[in-house]
Amino acid sequence: MRGVILYGPPAAGKDTITQALSDLDPAYRLFRRLKAGPGRAVGYRMTTPEHVDQLRAAGDVVWENHRYGAVYAVDRPTLQAGLLDHVPVLHLGQVEAVQAVKSAVPEARWLVVYLWCPREVAEDRILARATGDTADRLQAWDQTQPLSGADLAIDTATVAPDEAARQVHERLTQFAGCA
Repeated sequence: MRGVILYGPPAAGKDTITQALSDLDPAYRLFRRLKAGPGRAVGYRMTTPEHVDQLRAAGDVVWENHRYGAVYAVDRPTLQAGLLDHVPVLHLGQVEAVQAVKSAVPEARWLVVYLWCPREVAEDRILARATGDTADRLQAWDQTQPLSGADLAIDTATVAPDEAARQVHERLTQFAGCA
């Protein structure tokens, strides 16, 4: 069982790199986190706060965070099922979340990739999205801590998405071969 954690601030390229990975090999699939609340629905499994509460009570919430007026959660059952079926690509933006996911499914081999770009590049990307929440996303960018100890670090302002995907794929292949 193998998975990829793409860690980084908003607009660092997590969606773009995930698409490039899927184009490279369809085994890579976005792990769609649960989301309860307003805002963008694409890339998430929309749910209710009550459903997240039920999962939490059952001990099935691996990680949750609150941002942009919504609750985002990684649930253990879907994560474990994904690891059995394909290579889930999980997007995270909190340092603590990385270890929480790795600890929740310790039998999996996780490749942790730190995606980063300069704030000005992130701002340009956020403005191009035209989601209307530029200030909130830049605040989240400012609050995202650097990740030490990642298996791979990529500056997405200087590395093209296809090349980044190739690097991730190559590293995961090497990483899995060390098991």
